[in-house]
Amino acid sequence: MQPDRQVPLAQNPEAAGRRRAFAELLGEFRRTAVLVPLGDGPGPAEERGLLTADFNGTRFILAFSDEQALARYTQARHEYSREWTYRTVLGAKLLDVAVPAAGVPCGVALDCADGPDGMVFPPVRGIVPDKAAVDRDEDQADEGDSA
Repeated sequence: MQPDRQVPLAQNPEAAGRRRAFAELLGEFRRTAVLVPLGDGPGPAEERGLLTADFNGTRFILAFSDEQALARYTQARHEYSREWTYRTVLGAKLLDVAVPAAGVPCGVALDCADGPDGMVFPPVRGIVPDKAAVDRDEDQADEGDSA
């Protein structure tokens, strides 16, 4: 009897299937307009930033697939009576423009009040631009900046 041998992650068919499924989900998110509430700071809505939450040193822009998902979030926060102002933003614009503009490690949390039905797009290569990715190669990032 041979001992169990571990298949390298790159060759694991289950891992490859999960990567493909995530790539499809990411592509769908990038092509979809989502609702992004504005922060509740002072001033007119057009001057307020996007609603974010910080978790373990990473900022996440909160996005919602529809008004019902946003309503579930407001209900979970017990803030359903408050008026929520939001923008409709293409997922690609959040990942490619808003995340790098945050100036800190930043990703996107979609439908965060929906537990396992929600989705997190962390600030890593392949999801956000390399310059905003926390797992980028610093040497390559420096070379790219000098060009």
